[in-house]
Amino acid sequence: MMAGCRPSTSTTDKPPPDATAPPGMAWIPGGSFDMGCNDPRSLPHGGPDPMNDARPIHRVHVDGFWMDITEVSNAEFAAFVAATGYVTIAERAPSAEDFPGAPPENLVAGSIVFTPPQEAVPLRDGTATAHLRWWNYVPGANWRHPLGPESSIEGRDSDPVVQVAYADALAYAEWAGKRLPTEAEWERAARGGLEGATYPWGNEFRPDDRWMANTWQGHFPDENTAADGFTGIAPVGSYPANDYGLHDVSGNVWEWCSDWYRPDTYTTQIRRARDGINNPQGPADSFDPQEPGQPKRVQRGGSFLCSEQYCARYIVGTRGKGEISSATNHIGFRCVKSP
Repeated sequence: MMAGCRPSTSTTDKPPPDATAPPGMAWIPGGSFDMGCNDPRSLPHGGPDPMNDARPIHRVHVDGFWMDITEVSNAEFAAFVAATGYVTIAERAPSAEDFPGAPPENLVAGSIVFTPPQEAVPLRDGTATAHLRWWNYVPGANWRHPLGPESSIEGRDSDPVVQVAYADALAYAEWAGKRLPTEAEWERAARGGLEGATYPWGNEFRPDDRWMANTWQGHFPDENTAADGFTGIAPVGSYPANDYGLHDVSGNVWEWCSDWYRPDTYTTQIRRARDGINNPQGPADSFDPQEPGQPKRVQRGGSFLCSEQYCARYIVGTRGKGEISSATNHIGFRCVKSP
C-alpha cells in the first residue's frame, strides 16, 4: 500500500503486559509498514516537489516503543536547563577556529529566524539561495528569545521549544532518560496505523473542512492569513491526535530524528537487506548533494511554514534535513523510550 492509497491497518504488536506508560508518552506498537511516499505533485495539496528522497517505498519493521504525545514544550525544556545549567548552541558565540576568516563582528551568538518579506518574492531562482529572502541570522535569537532578543517565551510554556540544534535535543533526551527517534520509528508513529495514508489522519487534507495541522495559509512567504488560527507556532496539542494519540506529527515544528541524512538511504537499505529491514538506524554518514560539506540529520513532520506552494512536507512519508549545529524558529523535537 502506497501513499495516497486507501488507508489500511498495518501489522502490530502489543506493549509488555506489565508496562506502565511513562508520563506524557503513548505506546507505538511495533510491526511492519510501507515507509516513504509516492510523488505527491498530483495531489490537491501535494506541492511542487517530487520527494525523490522518499523512495523507493519499502517494507520496514520496527519494534514497539513509547513516544512523547506532543513535541517537547518550552516548560519542559526550561526544567532541563534549570536542572543541568545546559547552554544551547544558539546561546554560544561561534569560535574563530570553527569559522576561519569570519569577521569578528560576525562571531556572535544567535540563530536563524523566519523573516517574511514585505512583498511577493520568487520561491526558486535557479541559484539554491532563494530561501535567503525569508531567513536571516539574528544575533540574540535562541530558545528563550526565538525571534530575537526582543522576543520572549513568557506566557508560552505550552509552545514547542524551538531554536534547538541536534546536540541540544540529544542532551535533553539523555537527561530525560529517553532518546531521539529513528526516522523509521518516527514515520511508524506518525502514520498512526493508517498504512499508506497521505496524512496522519487519512487522505483528505481538511476532512469536513476541519484544520488538522498547523501549516501556512495564504501566499508564501509574504502573507499568512492564519486561517487555521495561528500565524506561527501553536501550543502543543492544539490539533487532533492521530490514532496512536500523537499530536502535531504534521506541521507546527520540524522534529529531529537520530538518522544521518542521505537522499539515497532507502535505495541503500534495500540493496543491503538480507532478511528484511528491521529497526533501521540510518546510514553511517551524511551527504546532501545540495550542500556536500554540511553534515545533516533527518527532520520529520514539516512545520507551520509548510505550504503547497513551496514545502508540502506535512505529508507523512516525506523527509526533511537539517545541518546539525543550526537551529531555527521552526525546529523542535520529541523523544522516544524503549520498553
